[in-house]
This record gives sequence, C-alpha cells and structure tokens, in this order.
Amino acid sequence: MKIFVTLLAGLMLLGCQTLPSASRSTEPETAAAPEPVEYASFTPDTLFALLTAELAGQRGRFDIALANYLREAHATRDPGVAERAYRISEYLGATQAALDSALIWADSDPSNIEAQRAAAIQLARAGRFEQSLVHMENILRHKGNPHFDFLALSAAETDPDTRAGLMTSFDQLLQKYPDNAQLLFGQALLLQQDGKPEEALALLDHPALRKGDVGALLLRARLLQSLDRGDEALPLLHKGIRQHPDDKRLRLAEARLLVDQRKLPEAHKAFSELLEQHPEDDDLRFSLALVSMEIEDWQGARELLEELLERDAHRNAALLHLGRVYEELGEPEEALEAYAQIEPGNEYLPALARQSTLLFERQQGSEAARLLREARASYPEYAVQLYLIEAEAWGRNNQPQRASRLIDQALAEYPGDLNLLYSRAMLAEKRGDLAQLERDLRFILEQEPDNAMALNALGYTLADRTNRYEEARRLIEQAYQLSPDDAAVIDSLGWVNYRMGNLAEAERLLRLAMDKMPDAEIAAHLGEVLWVRGKQREARKVWAEALKSDPENTTLLRTLQRLTGSEKP
Repeated sequence: MKIFVTLLAGLMLLGCQTLPSASRSTEPETAAAPEPVEYASFTPDTLFALLTAELAGQRGRFDIALANYLREAHATRDPGVAERAYRISEYLGATQAALDSALIWADSDPSNIEAQRAAAIQLARAGRFEQSLVHMENILRHKGNPHFDFLALSAAETDPDTRAGLMTSFDQLLQKYPDNAQLLFGQALLLQQDGKPEEALALLDHPALRKGDVGALLLRARLLQSLDRGDEALPLLHKGIRQHPDDKRLRLAEARLLVDQRKLPEAHKAFSELLEQHPEDDDLRFSLALVSMEIEDWQGARELLEELLERDAHRNAALLHLGRVYEELGEPEEALEAYAQIEPGNEYLPALARQSTLLFERQQGSEAARLLREARASYPEYAVQLYLIEAEAWGRNNQPQRASRLIDQALAEYPGDLNLLYSRAMLAEKRGDLAQLERDLRFILEQEPDNAMALNALGYTLADRTNRYEEARRLIEQAYQLSPDDAAVIDSLGWVNYRMGNLAEAERLLRLAMDKMPDAEIAAHLGEVLWVRGKQREARKVWAEALKSDPENTTLLRTLQRLTGSEKP
C-alpha cells in the first residue's frame, strides 16, 4: 500500500509557496462561507527538501523521505510536516523518529486530538509516563478518547517504582475525572500488573464500567480466573457473548477458559464455531487441532494440521503434532517423515527425540544413533541436548553401558557441562555406582547451590539407598524451599519421612504428591506407606490404578513383589 501522495503541483514552483496544514476542522458544515485555509510559508530550501522526500517515497526510498521530513519538521515546527514525518516513522517502525515527530506535531497543534494521542502513545512506549499523561489529560479536556488502557499496558514491563509513579498520576487524574471509564479501566490494569486482583475487581464495579464494555468484561474474567474463580468467569463471558455475539475476543476468551477448566468437548465446539466465523485465522485452526488431540479426535486433528501445512502456517509446530497424530493412528512411517521435515527451532529437539524413540521401537537403534550423530555435526549448538537424547534412548532400551560411554564422550567434548554431569549421575545410580552419582551431583551443587533438581536427586538417593537420613532430609527440604509445588520433591520428602519412621507425615506428603502428579513411582511409595500402616486394601487399589497407566514401571513392580510376593496387586 502506498503511503505517499504527490504534493500539490504548486509545490514545484519557486518562491514563497505553501503546503496545507494537517489540522482539519471538526465542526459540521454550515451555509456560511468557509473560513480561509491557513497555509504555512516555507523557504525554497524547505520546499525542495519536501519535494525530494515525496519523490523518494514514490521510489521506495523511505529512508530519504523520513530524513527530509524529520529535518524539516524540526526546522519549521509545522504540524502538517510533523504529521507526515510521524506517519512515515510509524510505517517504518522508526521509534525515535516517531517520538520526535509526534512531540513536534502535538506541540504545534495542541487542540488536535490525534496529535495529542500520538505523542501520548509514543511517550508511553519510551517509558516517559508522566509526560504521556500530560498529553492524555489534554485529550480529556478536548473530549477525546485518551486510551489510558494502552498507557497501563505499556507499563507492564517496567519496574515497580515506575508503575507506582504512574498509579499516583492516575489517582490525580481520577480526582479531576472521577467517572472516566478509560481512566478507571487503565488503573484496574495497573492493579492487575501489581498482583492486586481483588482491588482491580473492586474498581471494575464502578458504575462507569458496568455498561457491557468488552475490555472491562475480559479483564474481569481474567482476574476471576487468576483467583481460581473460573466458575464465575465463564457465565460472565456467556453473558458478554449474548450482548456482543460477533465479538471475537469474547468468544476466544470463552474457548480458552473452557480448555483451562478441562471442559474439552465444549472447548472444541467453541473453537469450531470461531473457525467457521474466521476461516482465515490459522491461530484458531491450530488451537482447534490441539483441542482435537486432547479429546483424541485424531482424524479431525489430522485434517486440521494438514490444512495448516497446505497454508504454510505454524509449519514446525504443525509437523510435530501431526507426527504424534500419525503415531496414534498407527502410521509410524508417516510420523517419521513428518518429524524429519522439522527445521531448527523450538520443535527441532522434540522431533528428533520422537524420531529416535520410534526407531528404537522398530529395533533400529543404530539408525537412530546415526541420525543424532549427523544432527550434532550439522547443528553443533544442539550437540549437548542431542547427546542427552541419545543417551536416554540407549538407557531406556536396556543398554546403560552404551549410554554411559556416550555421556563420557560428550563430557570429553564439553567438560563440566552440568546437564551431562546430571545425566551421568542418573546412569551411575542405575548401575549402583553411588560414589559416582554423589561426586557428580556434589559438583553440580558447588556450581549451582540452588539447583533444586540436583538437591532432590541427591537427597532422594541418600534416603532410598543409604541410612544417611538426616542429611537426605536437609537436602530435600532445601529443594522443597526452592520448588514447593514440585510433585517429585514432595514425593522425596514423603519418602524420607517414611524411611525415618514418620508414617503419618509420609502418607500426607505422598498423597499430596499423587494429587499433583499421578505417577507410578509415587504410587509405589504411597502404596508402601499405606501397606505398612495397615491399609492394605487401599494400597492395592493405588497400585492397580498405577499399573493401568504404566504396567512396566520397575519401581512399582519391585515394590509389589517385595511386599505381596507377586507383581499383581
């Protein structure tokens, strides 16, 4: 789209010629004769620079056009020239030039609401919030919309002191304009950013904001969801959709909330309706594909993901998920082909991991190793992760010695790499080499004393494989302080309490871990504690449920054999 038009033909004439001002009257037309248009007088040098800028713009040399317009905006302080400089800056994404030209435009035309808004937005983007508010108040005085919501959103990435200063400025403006909905909404956004959802919700109850405004409604729904009150947010969105049936934002918020609440069939219906209304929106198409996978509608997901590939949208992500869909449909060759097309990026390593898993399942471990070796040579920036993927695959396929040799090879290339050392420690644990495990984990903790994963791994191993219980508990408690919601850490804390004879506390912690992450190993631990506490029937039930999802888990099978004499609960 062209953003330049030629100047008036008279601009080409020498002498004291004129360029129309950008300001326009907002008054309705009347029968009276129109007031004469005021023109700014320019020197021949300025006229030549502006004509050069227009010609440069027509030829795609926007850099020359911007430089000329910006220079003349500074020189003339003319609002029309400044506005043109601002428009070009915005088109090019030239942030400093946009700020400079917007300020000249606003200063030279103080009654122009569009000029004041441009200056306010550019100042907000630059983090100069107090100056931005001056221009926004100017807009309020002229009965315009100042977009305080943009100002508040611009402050999201700033420091707390800056947001506090902006909040003070909002408070001052609210004293002058207590019923301004935009100002109230902006302050609610600030409160949300400061982690004060209850205060933000209270502010949204102001009568000026209770008229079905979509922005306020969406913010209210997000706040309720953040307070674990999603059951209140959903009816609110339903009501908003009835009031604004064509508003995409409301319908999208509803669909996402349904996903968060695991109401997946309803979410699928909501995304399907959205895609019907907006068939060109590939983000919606991708979201619907993911929900289809969640409800195991593999054929529906396949069609959507293949459509994305045809449209060349979300290519890597679509290929990764399509590979999984092919696996579920029993088409491993198609899955391997999909994974092989993924280029370096966020999906590259997961794709190679799935490729290696599939190849190992087909007894093609050597082919998987070749694939990963070639990937390391082609993309050395991924080498460590690729070593880890291969080592994990060998270990998972009962070849721990080969996995250990590979990690040693990797450490020779990348000595001291903490991820490789952690992998070597885990392999050492599998073959009973606790001394090697402890050396590697201690080294990691010397480098990163707050590494919760290493703290937990060492603490759990000491609790499970030695009688150094006090030391184990200290390590696990330190990990718990760092990661209090990590189910693996809670499991370790429960297990060390069990080993120390604190059975009631062990049961409490292991139940909590199981609630957070149903897992066969956690189930093995919980079942053992229940068994020892005389709750054998419940223990067998816990084990039976775990076996359904992970029938070959070695920890679970060994626990069953040790306590019941059988690998069946």
